[in-house]
Amino acid sequence: MGFHAESIIPPDAYNETISEKGPHIKNVPLESISKLAPYSALILCIIFIIYFLFRFYILESFLLRKVYGKTYTQMDETTRRGFVNHHIAGGTKVAILILAAYPFIDVVFMTGTLHSPFAGSRHVTMGDIFIIAAQALVAMYVFELFYRPKISPVSVGHHIGAIMIGQSAIAISLNLSREKDATIEFLLCLVWGAFDIISEFLPHITIILYRVYPTDHRFLRKLFRISAITTLTGTTAETIVVFFLWGNLWDRWTLVFKVTTPILHIIFAAAQLWGTWIFYTMYKKQCSIIASNKGDEDSVETAP
Repeated sequence: MGFHAESIIPPDAYNETISEKGPHIKNVPLESISKLAPYSALILCIIFIIYFLFRFYILESFLLRKVYGKTYTQMDETTRRGFVNHHIAGGTKVAILILAAYPFIDVVFMTGTLHSPFAGSRHVTMGDIFIIAAQALVAMYVFELFYRPKISPVSVGHHIGAIMIGQSAIAISLNLSREKDATIEFLLCLVWGAFDIISEFLPHITIILYRVYPTDHRFLRKLFRISAITTLTGTTAETIVVFFLWGNLWDRWTLVFKVTTPILHIIFAAAQLWGTWIFYTMYKKQCSIIASNKGDEDSVETAP
């Protein structure tokens, strides 16, 4: 006599692991980010220490003086701190790109998962790299809030939002039994962070060059124009990608993230567009200076 046991597991219990059509992120399973996630606060503290040592003993101690000479030493305190911060922020973003570019592409758009090995390692996973990269970016924002004496309210809002969202995404991943969208929320945060790193890297270089070559108005005009275009393009591309992924993951979001995700993105996009506007006004200012100088030259030529 045959015996048949009916499964008590709901038929949709494994929906998250069944391959679906669409972007790869739809098929990323609900899983912990990394074994390092419980130690994320310790990682954050270590990165703060690295920033301090690099700023105090390398940048401010000798490197910036040696590279920029009087351009750096004659800066007032506010300008100097901003100048140092742009070096730390730019360097951090380059380091994150080198470390996390491949894992990001593989997990979000290709075939990897958070638990896939990193570069063939038997011990390091993609998620481990993401935890370190995320904490480095968060530490960079915290450093700027504490270090710079002057910072715009828009930047303050952007940085505080990025800090809270990044840390919350890691925190909720520690309780997967209740937070069913923790994994995809973290991946969406990675998308935000990736676009922030890419589109906001050139502005750091732009401000550094602006301080080094303050009288080369034709060069600065081109530089500010390019920065305005790239930040606008980056924000537009980010909006398209974020809402594409958010829409494709609609069935996996809880109500909270269905509501808050577009709100948060609008806030981030507004901050980035504010940066675009700043660079546009700086571009127009350089145009005015060039036109004024040309007018002065014409006056000299036509003088009796």
